Amino acid sequence: MDELKEFRDLVAFIKSDRQAQKEKEARDSWTRYVSLSMIFIAVLAAVASQRSGGFSSTVMQQLNEATFDQAAASDQWAFYQAKGIKQNLAEAELDSLRVSGTADGRRTADLAAKARRYDSEKQAVMKEATALEARRDAARTLAGKAGRLGHEIGLASTLFQVAIAIGGVCLIVKKRWLWWASLFLGLAATFQMLRVLLSA
Repeated sequence: MDELKEFRDLVAFIKSDRQAQKEKEARDSWTRYVSLSMIFIAVLAAVASQRSGGFSSTVMQQLNEATFDQAAASDQWAFYQAKGIKQNLAEAELDSLRVSGTADGRRTADLAAKARRYDSEKQAVMKEATALEARRDAARTLAGKAGRLGHEIGLASTLFQVAIAIGGVCLIVKKRWLWWASLFLGLAATFQMLRVLLSA
């Protein structure tokens, strides 16, 4: 009889343990959704990080272009000055010949043609230097914009990481309000990322 009572007690204990386990699983079933939401937020965080890297690459590329264009523009301005010096020398020699009265018609015509040619070449060189400076300024502007966008998407990436961390804590301590906080931060990060990507 005692054995039968022990067996019944054991069965009752197993049933109550199973019932308690089912109730616990029912109470904690929402944690599955926490895990799924953390996976989704992690994917969005990866996208934000990848885009942030793209903006960083754009900054470096545009700054390199700006540096190259600045160097080329400096070379063109040096060439412009050299043409100006040659033009001034030709004009000075022409003036000297006219003042001294020893002007040779052929020599003066040659010097006048040289001065006009140097002036024309100076204008072409100035146009090229100005175009290079415009390209430099455009590259700097693009680098600045990419840098600003990279900073802004970095904020989204940080918010995603905080959301994931809070979601992890939520799974440990089983507090739903932490899950809602995590979802809120993930949503804020998503809006920030979309705002940046749409303005890019």
